[in-house]
Amino acid sequence: MQRLDMKQLLSQKLSPQQIQFIKLLQIPTAELEARIKEELEVNPALEEGDDNEEYEEEERSDDSDDEEYDDPDSEFDNDDNTLDEDFRDEQGEEQHEIEIPVKDEEPTDTKESSDEDLDLSDYLNDDEIAGYKMQGDGPGEDEDDREMPLADTSGSLIDNLLDQLGFANLDEKQEAIGRQLIGSIDGDGYIRRDLSAIANDLAFSQNIEASVPEIEAVLHVVQSFDPAGIGARDLQECLLLQLERRPQDDITEHAERILNETFDEFTKKHYQRIQQRLDLEDEEIKEAIALILKLNPKPGGTGPVGMGKVQYIIPDFILTHDNGQFNLTLNSRNAPDLRVSPAYTEMFQAYDKASKKDKKMKEAVTFVKQKLDSARWFIDAIRQRQNTLLRTMDSIVRYQRDFFQDGDESKLRPMILKDIATEIGMDISTVSRVANSKSVQTEFGIYPLKYFFSEGIATDSGEDASSREVKHILKEIIEGEKKDRPLSDDKLEKMLNARGYNIARRTVAKYREQLNIPVARLRKEL
Repeated sequence: MQRLDMKQLLSQKLSPQQIQFIKLLQIPTAELEARIKEELEVNPALEEGDDNEEYEEEERSDDSDDEEYDDPDSEFDNDDNTLDEDFRDEQGEEQHEIEIPVKDEEPTDTKESSDEDLDLSDYLNDDEIAGYKMQGDGPGEDEDDREMPLADTSGSLIDNLLDQLGFANLDEKQEAIGRQLIGSIDGDGYIRRDLSAIANDLAFSQNIEASVPEIEAVLHVVQSFDPAGIGARDLQECLLLQLERRPQDDITEHAERILNETFDEFTKKHYQRIQQRLDLEDEEIKEAIALILKLNPKPGGTGPVGMGKVQYIIPDFILTHDNGQFNLTLNSRNAPDLRVSPAYTEMFQAYDKASKKDKKMKEAVTFVKQKLDSARWFIDAIRQRQNTLLRTMDSIVRYQRDFFQDGDESKLRPMILKDIATEIGMDISTVSRVANSKSVQTEFGIYPLKYFFSEGIATDSGEDASSREVKHILKEIIEGEKKDRPLSDDKLEKMLNARGYNIARRTVAKYREQLNIPVARLRKEL
């Protein structure tokens, strides 16, 4: 039996412009450059350049069009300092509205194009909502070919090892096994897969039958390649492979004995047990341990032949301090000069004067209007992004003013996302998107914005101290401890409490782990 029900629902949906702004806001400067380049390629109505000259010529030629075609953002593009001035003086005003010299008409009132050089058919089949698509949202053949600010990685570790394999005088089967082994090396330079599993891979993928001894024989060849220790199956083998290439003196011999006979004790830093078991003098064990500690436990990440690409850090903000005043500016790559193509805007004017308006021409101008809207949304989203970034960073600078004056970590104030969101009148999620992947260049170095956010720790004075400050003091205490008698977490807790920080032992352990500092037993040195 059919029923007809009526119910009331309240839902909230994001507009395409909001989706575009959110996605642009959370990407860093390096990715923004690639995103702008992608948009310029897919949207012919968007182009680089400053539109001040065009509008000035229109004003001189036709005074009657001054109000209709005035560009309120011309000063924004012409003066780099306007960003900061608008931000400081008019935080409450909307600064993102962009006027395009195009009459707002429906597709039924579209105009004929007078630009015969522009072939609209090349774009008619494009995605209608490409204006707010981002990387990963849809298909893109050139997505992996975008230029990014990456270091030169022309020689990767795998390529380097394959080159060495070509000079190893192996037969065809052994070379295939060698390639399979090299392909099984992980980012640290280890082969962690079992050799029997690699034998199965060879059988199924390349139809090559190879026994484990055959694979192990080729593995020894691969382990002789540079860098030393490559292709090891565990840390012990990695360190021994590196020792084999050193001059075989007494120190190297003692180091090999420590790794072969007392590796478990070595990993736990039970040096007295090692000394007793191997009957070594104090000086002998010190020299052997010092030699082992100089070896590389991760040969896959050494030199210019590392596994992955190294990406440069490009700061999103530049903060300078001059005569007691802070000057905050956006990286110029965050403020590109973009404009709507004049050729596209002229199409509507030409269509107004056309006497014949057929269906084909209406479809073409509908497409043009869609691209113009997409370009306008993109420019507007870029400028909203600039404004939001500046408002957020300016609030952080005011909140952490003492730190930015001299770079002293102990002067960092407790600050959470809610503090900044409340001050600038935005949602916490917006501040989170700004802080997650952005960085600022100061006179004391480049810091990620997340660095300035920390929880508060109660003190005897009644004021809260930043967890960054507590971590900084904890690190100083550990660096100044006696290396033969490192401080336990209990002793560190008492020392911090004596300095006025009300902190528990478990919190000390958490901060120590966040600083990548091992427990007291593993910090012990001879």
